Amino acid sequence: MHAALNKLSRIVQLSILALGVASGSAMAQAWPSKSISLVVPFPSGGTTDVLARAVGVELSKALGQPVIIENKPGAGATLGADFVSKSKADGHTLLMGAVHHTIASSVYKKLPYDFQKDFAPVTTVALVPNVLVVNPALTSAKTVQELIALGKASPGKLAFGSNGNGTAQHLIGSQFEKMGGVEILHVPYKGSGPLTTDLLGGQISMSFDTITPVLPHIKAGKLKALAVTTGKRSAALPDVPTLDEAGMKGFNLGTWFGILAPVATPKEVVTRLNGEIVKIINAPDFRKKMEEIGAEPVGNSPDQMAKQIKDDTSLYAKLVKDAKVVIE
Repeated sequence: MHAALNKLSRIVQLSILALGVASGSAMAQAWPSKSISLVVPFPSGGTTDVLARAVGVELSKALGQPVIIENKPGAGATLGADFVSKSKADGHTLLMGAVHHTIASSVYKKLPYDFQKDFAPVTTVALVPNVLVVNPALTSAKTVQELIALGKASPGKLAFGSNGNGTAQHLIGSQFEKMGGVEILHVPYKGSGPLTTDLLGGQISMSFDTITPVLPHIKAGKLKALAVTTGKRSAALPDVPTLDEAGMKGFNLGTWFGILAPVATPKEVVTRLNGEIVKIINAPDFRKKMEEIGAEPVGNSPDQMAKQIKDDTSLYAKLVKDAKVVIE
Protein backbone atom coordinates (compact mmCIF):
# COMPACT_ATOMS: atom_id res chain seq x y z
CA MET A 1 0.00 0.00 0.00
CA HIS A 2 2.79 2.41 1.05
CA ALA A 3 4.77 1.61 -2.12
CA ALA A 4 1.68 2.17 -4.27
CA LEU A 5 1.09 5.58 -2.66
CA ASN A 6 4.72 6.55 -3.25
CA LYS A 7 4.42 5.50 -6.87
CA LEU A 8 1.19 7.51 -7.27
CA SER A 9 2.80 10.57 -5.62
CA ARG A 10 5.77 10.29 -8.00
CA ILE A 11 3.43 10.09 -11.02
CA VAL A 12 1.56 13.18 -9.83
CA GLN A 13 4.84 15.10 -9.35
CA LEU A 14 6.06 14.16 -12.81
CA SER A 15 2.70 15.12 -14.30
CA ILE A 16 2.81 18.56 -12.65
CA LEU A 17 6.40 19.03 -13.88
CA ALA A 18 5.38 18.03 -17.40
CA LEU A 19 2.43 20.40 -17.31
CA GLY A 20 4.74 23.22 -16.18
CA VAL A 21 7.17 22.56 -19.02
CA ALA A 22 4.29 22.25 -21.49
CA SER A 23 2.66 25.50 -20.32
CA GLY A 24 6.01 27.30 -20.51
CA SER A 25 6.57 25.98 -24.02
CA ALA A 26 3.03 26.89 -25.00
CA MET A 27 3.53 30.42 -23.70
CA ALA A 28 6.79 30.78 -25.64
CA GLN A 29 5.07 29.51 -28.80
CA ALA A 30 2.05 31.77 -28.29
CA TRP A 31 4.21 34.81 -27.63
CA PRO A 32 3.95 37.43 -29.00
CA SER A 33 0.17 37.48 -29.26
CA LYS A 34 -0.02 41.24 -29.87
CA SER A 35 2.17 44.27 -30.54
CA ILE A 36 5.27 44.81 -28.37
CA SER A 37 5.95 48.13 -26.67
CA LEU A 38 9.64 49.03 -26.49
CA VAL A 39 9.92 51.88 -23.99
CA VAL A 40 12.64 54.49 -24.56
CA PRO A 41 13.19 56.56 -21.40
CA PHE A 42 14.42 59.59 -23.39
CA PRO A 43 12.90 61.89 -26.04
CA SER A 44 13.21 60.96 -29.72
CA GLY A 45 16.44 61.77 -31.53
CA GLY A 46 18.97 60.50 -29.00
CA THR A 47 21.11 57.36 -29.15
CA THR A 48 18.68 55.28 -27.05
CA ASP A 49 15.85 56.18 -29.42
CA VAL A 50 17.90 55.58 -32.60
CA LEU A 51 19.05 52.13 -31.43
CA ALA A 52 15.57 51.15 -30.23
CA ARG A 53 14.03 52.03 -33.59
CA ALA A 54 16.74 50.15 -35.51
CA VAL A 55 16.19 47.02 -33.40
CA GLY A 56 12.40 47.46 -33.41
CA VAL A 57 12.13 47.39 -37.21
CA GLU A 58 14.02 44.10 -37.46
CA LEU A 59 12.42 42.52 -34.39
CA SER A 60 8.97 43.24 -35.81
CA LYS A 61 9.92 41.30 -38.95
CA ALA A 62 11.32 38.40 -36.92
CA LEU A 63 8.33 38.06 -34.58
CA GLY A 64 5.51 38.93 -36.97
CA GLN A 65 4.08 41.58 -34.63
CA PRO A 66 4.55 45.38 -34.61
CA VAL A 67 7.20 46.72 -32.23
CA ILE A 68 6.02 50.15 -31.11
CA ILE A 69 8.55 52.64 -29.72
CA GLU A 70 7.16 54.55 -26.75
CA ASN A 71 9.18 57.57 -25.58
CA LYS A 72 8.72 58.15 -21.84
CA PRO A 73 11.42 60.66 -20.86
CA GLY A 74 12.10 62.23 -17.50
CA ALA A 75 13.95 61.97 -14.16
CA GLY A 76 17.25 60.80 -15.66
CA ALA A 77 15.65 57.87 -17.53
CA THR A 78 13.98 56.50 -14.39
CA LEU A 79 10.36 57.33 -15.31
CA GLY A 80 10.41 54.98 -18.30
CA ALA A 81 12.17 52.27 -16.28
CA ASP A 82 9.59 52.53 -13.51
CA PHE A 83 6.77 52.18 -16.05
CA VAL A 84 8.26 48.96 -17.47
CA SER A 85 9.05 47.51 -14.02
CA LYS A 86 5.36 47.76 -13.13
CA SER A 87 4.07 46.51 -16.51
CA LYS A 88 2.60 43.04 -17.05
CA ALA A 89 5.49 40.56 -17.30
CA ASP A 90 4.28 38.80 -20.44
CA GLY A 91 7.01 39.87 -22.88
CA HIS A 92 4.90 42.56 -24.53
CA THR A 93 6.48 45.52 -22.70
CA LEU A 94 10.26 45.96 -22.83
CA LEU A 95 12.77 48.63 -21.80
CA MET A 96 15.56 50.06 -23.92
CA GLY A 97 17.83 50.49 -20.95
CA ALA A 98 21.22 52.12 -20.69
CA VAL A 99 24.16 52.65 -18.38
CA HIS A 100 22.19 55.62 -16.98
CA HIS A 101 20.03 53.16 -15.04
CA THR A 102 23.02 51.69 -13.20
CA ILE A 103 24.01 55.25 -12.21
CA ALA A 104 20.51 56.14 -11.02
CA SER A 105 20.78 53.41 -8.37
CA SER A 106 23.32 55.59 -6.56
CA VAL A 107 22.12 59.06 -7.58
CA TYR A 108 18.54 58.82 -6.36
CA LYS A 109 18.00 58.45 -2.63
CA LYS A 110 14.83 56.51 -3.28
CA LEU A 111 13.76 54.82 -6.52
CA PRO A 112 10.38 53.13 -7.01
CA TYR A 113 12.17 50.05 -8.43
CA ASP A 114 15.44 48.12 -8.05
CA PHE A 115 17.25 47.94 -11.39
CA GLN A 116 19.08 44.70 -10.52
CA LYS A 117 16.09 42.94 -8.95
CA ASP A 118 13.07 44.16 -10.93
CA PHE A 119 14.34 43.54 -14.48
CA ALA A 120 15.35 40.50 -16.52
CA PRO A 121 18.30 41.41 -18.79
CA VAL A 122 17.83 40.28 -22.41
CA THR A 123 20.95 41.52 -24.23
CA THR A 124 23.26 44.50 -24.62
CA VAL A 125 22.65 45.94 -28.08
CA ALA A 126 25.66 48.24 -28.40
CA LEU A 127 28.43 50.18 -26.73
CA VAL A 128 28.66 53.81 -27.81
CA PRO A 129 31.64 56.01 -26.96
CA ASN A 130 30.92 59.46 -25.57
CA VAL A 131 32.64 62.40 -27.22
CA LEU A 132 33.65 65.80 -25.91
CA VAL A 133 32.29 68.31 -28.43
CA VAL A 134 32.35 72.09 -28.37
CA ASN A 135 30.59 74.79 -30.34
CA PRO A 136 33.08 76.06 -32.99
CA ALA A 137 32.42 79.61 -31.74
CA LEU A 138 34.74 78.61 -28.89
CA THR A 139 37.71 79.47 -31.14
CA SER A 140 40.28 79.48 -28.34
CA ALA A 141 39.55 75.81 -27.48
CA LYS A 142 40.82 73.69 -30.34
CA THR A 143 42.26 71.01 -28.03
CA VAL A 144 41.39 69.49 -24.65
CA GLN A 145 44.25 71.33 -22.97
CA GLU A 146 43.16 74.66 -24.47
CA LEU A 147 39.62 73.99 -23.24
CA ILE A 148 40.90 73.31 -19.72
CA ALA A 149 43.00 76.49 -19.81
CA LEU A 150 39.93 78.47 -20.91
CA GLY A 151 37.88 76.94 -18.09
CA LYS A 152 40.53 77.73 -15.49
CA ALA A 153 40.74 81.33 -16.68
CA SER A 154 36.99 81.83 -16.13
CA PRO A 155 35.66 79.30 -13.56
CA GLY A 156 31.98 78.46 -14.08
CA LYS A 157 31.72 80.43 -17.32
CA LEU A 158 31.83 77.36 -19.58
CA ALA A 159 28.68 75.23 -19.49
CA PHE A 160 28.27 71.56 -20.44
CA GLY A 161 24.94 69.88 -21.17
CA SER A 162 23.87 66.37 -20.22
CA ASN A 163 20.84 64.10 -20.68
CA GLY A 164 19.80 64.84 -17.10
CA ASN A 165 21.06 64.82 -13.53
CA GLY A 166 22.79 61.56 -12.74
CA THR A 167 23.14 60.35 -16.33
CA ALA A 168 26.40 59.09 -17.84
CA GLN A 169 27.04 62.44 -19.54
CA HIS A 170 26.70 64.21 -16.19
CA LEU A 171 29.10 61.83 -14.44
CA ILE A 172 31.60 61.96 -17.32
CA GLY A 173 31.49 65.77 -17.16
CA SER A 174 32.07 65.68 -13.39
CA GLN A 175 35.02 63.32 -13.84
CA PHE A 176 36.42 65.66 -16.51
CA GLU A 177 36.16 68.58 -14.06
CA LYS A 178 37.90 66.58 -11.33
CA MET A 179 40.76 65.30 -13.50
CA GLY A 180 41.18 68.63 -15.31
CA GLY A 181 41.01 70.72 -12.15
CA VAL A 182 38.42 72.95 -13.79
CA GLU A 183 34.97 74.25 -12.82
CA ILE A 184 32.24 73.97 -15.49
CA LEU A 185 28.54 74.73 -15.11
CA HIS A 186 26.32 71.67 -15.56
CA VAL A 187 23.05 72.14 -17.49
CA PRO A 188 20.73 69.08 -17.44
CA TYR A 189 18.30 68.35 -20.31
CA LYS A 190 15.67 65.66 -20.84
CA GLY A 191 17.60 64.10 -23.72
CA SER A 192 20.08 64.50 -26.59
CA GLY A 193 17.58 66.23 -28.91
CA PRO A 194 17.08 69.42 -26.86
CA LEU A 195 20.68 69.28 -25.64
CA THR A 196 22.10 69.23 -29.18
CA THR A 197 19.77 72.06 -30.26
CA ASP A 198 21.13 74.32 -27.51
CA LEU A 199 24.72 73.28 -28.19
CA LEU A 200 24.38 74.15 -31.87
CA GLY A 201 22.72 77.44 -30.92
CA GLY A 202 25.52 78.39 -28.54
CA GLN A 203 23.39 78.40 -25.37
CA ILE A 204 25.90 75.94 -23.89
CA SER A 205 29.58 75.55 -24.71
CA MET A 206 30.11 71.80 -24.76
CA SER A 207 28.79 68.32 -24.04
CA PHE A 208 29.96 64.76 -23.41
CA ASP A 209 27.12 63.12 -25.34
CA THR A 210 27.29 59.78 -27.12
CA ILE A 211 28.64 59.94 -30.67
CA THR A 212 25.37 59.05 -32.44
CA PRO A 213 23.36 62.32 -32.13
CA VAL A 214 26.35 64.62 -32.71
CA LEU A 215 28.19 62.74 -35.46
CA PRO A 216 26.32 64.39 -38.38
CA HIS A 217 27.03 67.83 -36.89
CA ILE A 218 30.71 66.99 -36.41
CA LYS A 219 30.97 65.88 -40.04
CA ALA A 220 29.17 69.06 -41.17
CA GLY A 221 31.59 71.24 -39.17
CA LYS A 222 28.81 72.58 -36.92
CA LEU A 223 30.41 71.00 -33.84
CA LYS A 224 34.07 70.28 -33.08
CA ALA A 225 35.09 66.95 -31.50
CA LEU A 226 38.04 67.31 -29.12
CA ALA A 227 38.25 63.78 -27.67
CA VAL A 228 36.38 60.54 -27.06
CA THR A 229 35.91 59.41 -23.46
CA THR A 230 36.61 55.69 -23.96
CA GLY A 231 39.98 53.98 -23.64
CA LYS A 232 40.34 53.50 -27.39
CA ARG A 233 39.51 55.69 -30.38
CA SER A 234 36.18 55.34 -32.15
CA ALA A 235 36.06 53.85 -35.65
CA ALA A 236 33.52 56.58 -36.48
CA LEU A 237 36.01 59.32 -35.51
CA PRO A 238 39.45 57.75 -36.07
CA ASP A 239 41.29 61.09 -36.08
CA VAL A 240 39.87 62.22 -32.74
CA PRO A 241 42.13 61.34 -29.75
CA THR A 242 40.97 59.76 -26.50
CA LEU A 243 40.95 61.85 -23.32
CA ASP A 244 43.74 59.55 -22.11
CA GLU A 245 45.82 60.54 -25.15
CA ALA A 246 44.92 64.20 -24.53
CA GLY A 247 46.51 64.11 -21.07
CA MET A 248 43.80 62.68 -18.78
CA LYS A 249 45.51 59.39 -18.07
CA GLY A 250 43.23 56.46 -17.35
CA PHE A 251 40.03 58.19 -18.46
CA ASN A 252 37.80 55.41 -19.83
CA LEU A 253 34.02 55.84 -19.64
CA GLY A 254 31.43 55.03 -22.30
CA THR A 255 27.74 54.21 -22.62
CA TRP A 256 26.01 50.89 -23.27
CA PHE A 257 22.41 50.35 -24.36
CA GLY A 258 20.42 47.15 -24.03
CA ILE A 259 17.02 45.54 -23.74
CA LEU A 260 15.39 44.37 -20.52
CA ALA A 261 12.01 42.94 -19.52
CA PRO A 262 10.09 42.95 -16.22
CA VAL A 263 11.73 40.38 -13.92
CA ALA A 264 8.81 37.91 -13.88
CA THR A 265 8.77 37.57 -17.69
CA PRO A 266 8.82 33.81 -18.53
CA LYS A 267 12.35 32.53 -19.10
CA GLU A 268 11.30 30.97 -22.42
CA VAL A 269 10.24 34.40 -23.69
CA VAL A 270 13.49 36.04 -22.51
CA THR A 271 15.49 33.24 -24.19
CA ARG A 272 13.63 33.67 -27.47
CA LEU A 273 13.96 37.45 -27.32
CA ASN A 274 17.69 37.10 -26.73
CA GLY A 275 18.07 34.71 -29.67
CA GLU A 276 16.13 36.92 -32.08
CA ILE A 277 17.86 40.17 -31.06
CA VAL A 278 21.36 38.67 -31.08
CA LYS A 279 20.62 37.35 -34.59
CA ILE A 280 19.60 40.88 -35.63
CA ILE A 281 22.75 42.41 -34.07
CA ASN A 282 25.01 39.92 -35.85
CA ALA A 283 23.47 40.51 -39.28
CA PRO A 284 26.06 42.26 -41.54
CA ASP A 285 23.63 45.00 -42.65
CA PHE A 286 22.68 45.84 -39.07
CA ARG A 287 26.31 45.89 -37.93
CA LYS A 288 27.18 48.23 -40.79
CA LYS A 289 24.29 50.52 -39.83
CA MET A 290 25.49 50.58 -36.21
CA GLU A 291 29.06 51.37 -37.16
CA GLU A 292 27.89 54.26 -39.35
CA ILE A 293 26.33 55.94 -36.31
CA GLY A 294 29.35 55.30 -34.08
CA ALA A 295 27.91 52.31 -32.20
CA GLU A 296 29.83 49.10 -31.49
CA PRO A 297 27.41 46.13 -31.75
CA VAL A 298 27.47 43.66 -28.80
CA GLY A 299 24.73 40.97 -28.53
CA ASN A 300 25.63 39.12 -25.33
CA SER A 301 23.75 36.66 -23.09
CA PRO A 302 21.33 37.67 -20.30
CA ASP A 303 23.91 36.52 -17.70
CA GLN A 304 26.66 38.59 -19.32
CA MET A 305 24.40 41.64 -19.37
CA ALA A 306 23.49 41.06 -15.71
CA LYS A 307 27.21 41.04 -14.79
CA GLN A 308 27.73 44.24 -16.79
CA ILE A 309 24.91 45.90 -14.84
CA LYS A 310 26.34 44.73 -11.49
CA ASP A 311 29.88 45.89 -12.35
CA ASP A 312 28.74 49.29 -13.63
CA THR A 313 26.52 49.86 -10.60
CA SER A 314 29.64 49.51 -8.41
CA LEU A 315 31.82 51.64 -10.72
CA TYR A 316 29.40 54.55 -10.92
CA ALA A 317 28.55 54.40 -7.21
CA LYS A 318 32.11 55.59 -6.58
CA LEU A 319 31.92 58.31 -9.26
CA VAL A 320 28.56 59.49 -7.88
CA LYS A 321 30.05 59.71 -4.38
CA ASP A 322 33.10 61.61 -5.66
CA ALA A 323 30.89 64.02 -7.62
CA LYS A 324 28.49 64.42 -4.67
CA VAL A 325 25.49 63.93 -6.95
CA VAL A 326 22.36 63.17 -4.95
CA ILE A 327 18.73 63.62 -6.02
CA GLU A 328 15.97 63.46 -3.43
